[in-house]
Amino acid sequence: MRSLPKLDLLKPRTPEARILELHAYVRERAENRPAVYRMIAADGEVVYVGKSKQLRSRLLSYFRGAYPDEKGARILREAHEIAWEYVPSEFAALLTELRLIKQWRPRLNVALKRDGRNLCFIKLTGGVAPRLTVVRGPGADDNALYYGPFLGAVRVGESLRELADVLGLRDCTLDKRMRFSDQRELFQLAPRTPGCLRFEVRKCLGPCIAACSAQEYMDHVAIARAFLDGRDDGPLETLRGEMVASSERLEFERAAAYRDKLQRLQALREEFSRLRFAVESLSFVYTVPGHDGGNRVYVIRRGRVRAELDMPQTPADRGALDETLAGIFGGGVDGLQVPSHEIDELLMLSSWFRRFPEERERTQRYPRAS
Repeated sequence: MRSLPKLDLLKPRTPEARILELHAYVRERAENRPAVYRMIAADGEVVYVGKSKQLRSRLLSYFRGAYPDEKGARILREAHEIAWEYVPSEFAALLTELRLIKQWRPRLNVALKRDGRNLCFIKLTGGVAPRLTVVRGPGADDNALYYGPFLGAVRVGESLRELADVLGLRDCTLDKRMRFSDQRELFQLAPRTPGCLRFEVRKCLGPCIAACSAQEYMDHVAIARAFLDGRDDGPLETLRGEMVASSERLEFERAAAYRDKLQRLQALREEFSRLRFAVESLSFVYTVPGHDGGNRVYVIRRGRVRAELDMPQTPADRGALDETLAGIFGGGVDGLQVPSHEIDELLMLSSWFRRFPEERERTQRYPRAS
């Protein structure tokens, strides 16, 4: 028998009499059509959000599970009410579930089901001295920028280290105090002794030991962003120059080390080229047939749903859609950075069209989609 967490043991379970009432309610009211449902506790807390293309069958399955062995039965014992909203299609259910989980953050939705657990992202943190790091997914830092997704966290991490070394970006902890050279001190302090090993070996600008100004550091961050967006090959040229110079000085071991660094950074650039192609391929108008004729049009650009509308029925409707498309696809090409709140939608769309490649036949590229 599955044991329950200690905190869960302290919470009152939904009485069996109420479980029977919920069962009867579902049998009487729920229909077998696409929907998103919520499990709601007695105090009004949304404890779980789910989706199904056949709602009635899915909800009834919760009542057949053995408690506490099966997850569905455990979720049901937390619920005092079950509420649902019908949606036009399975795709709409998937998208709505994703958005509701982000809105409500139900405690029994352990984590958003990301496609592929080996995926990682490059994160550029916010703050006065941003740093580059490899993460599995978005965190609580709303000021961060994310690039990805990529496969192989170790390999991406090695390439990212080369980029940070070339540009002198820090890798110390986020809570470390920064002391820029142009930062005024309230009281005159004794001269600081160098406390940054990477600064000593010329791999960090030293923002924590007043070795650079805030503007100088942010200029290097801007170069990193331009490289990650594919707009600046400066870091590659720097390594290539060091490799050639070392070879001319007959320092062949050093030249070989720079060659390896260059190859790792080039591999990261190639990875970004593949990512750009994959993201840009997720730019189109997607028409999805709905239940009882409720067809929907989803405007997708660079892996995110930018707008959704009912299927146009009149010339005026078509004009409104054309105006929406022009507004979404008419702008400039974005970089490869992904806001944290859009990462899961990007992964969801990528997974959807990989699982159902025939759905691509329902898509139509807008003339200027990018």
